[in-house]
Amino acid sequence: MRWILVLTTVAATALSDLLQSYEMKNAGGQSVRPRGLMRLLRMVARRWRLLLAIACMAISFFSFLALVRVEALSFAVPASAASFVLETALARLVLRERIGARRAAGALMVLCGVVLVGG
Repeated sequence: MRWILVLTTVAATALSDLLQSYEMKNAGGQSVRPRGLMRLLRMVARRWRLLLAIACMAISFFSFLALVRVEALSFAVPASAASFVLETALARLVLRERIGARRAAGALMVLCGVVLVGG
């Protein structure tokens, strides 16, 4: 059960961040003034990928809550860090971002830490 919750948390987090990044890069600059904030809220309501990102955030949040209910926090937090590895790979594959050697090495170190905690 714990691995199902970890996988759900990681997948939902990664998908949410991927969708947010994609949409916000296409949205252009937004103001944080009251008028700009209202324009941002209208834009979010019209973009289905952002709404899906919000739903994925909720799934990630509630699956993480379920995970810390059945597992120690010292396991749950490092295990959920696998989302960093998945997000780095998806950023390269889907968003066509350039991932340098240092960033790739960092993601691999995180993966090693997840494996150590999970073992």
